[in-house]
Amino acid sequence: VQLVESGGGLVQPGESLRLSCAASGFPFSMSTMSWFRQAPGKEREFVATISRSGARPSYADSAKGRFTISRDNAKNMLYLQMNSLKPDDSANYYCHTNRGGEVYWGQGTQVTVSS
Repeated sequence: VQLVESGGGLVQPGESLRLSCAASGFPFSMSTMSWFRQAPGKEREFVATISRSGARPSYADSAKGRFTISRDNAKNMLYLQMNSLKPDDSANYYCHTNRGGEVYWGQGTQVTVSS
């Protein structure tokens, strides 16, 4: 299993970013996928999850209305569109899946929101 995130960077408050996660080594279209994030000194927290078909996304309260999780099963790609970014969104963002009780994480992509 390999999960490789990309798309992070430094943006100003109110701007947008689109994170991507390239998945390989497992049947992506059969797997629920999620995004988590971890800020310095804080625990890793759930951001959003999406079902195998993409029909049932779910979000943390902090992400509702601003973030959109999506997937392209033909390309084995997971995305997180983040709009109206705030300084509190600054964190390392991780792609996640759980395969039969085995939890897999990517290496993360850093998002910094600062003026």
